[in-house]
Amino acid sequence: MEKILIAFAAALAIGVSAIATAWAQSRIGSAGAGTLAEKPELSGTIIILLAIPETMVILGFVVATMILLTVK
Repeated sequence: MEKILIAFAAALAIGVSAIATAWAQSRIGSAGAGTLAEKPELSGTIIILLAIPETMVILGFVVATMILLTVK
């Protein structure tokens, strides 16, 4: 039962961070599309702003890996 709970915790670490990232990128993407329609020279800034939330998923993956590696 303990291994099931640990696997569930690792799945939550990745799943919740992925959902949060998707929500943030949807907001940034729609605002970025509107911005690009008016000022196309800001495309580099929009790409950077879309890449920043991806760190949440990477950190969720790291946390899930740490959870799974502590199982003995």
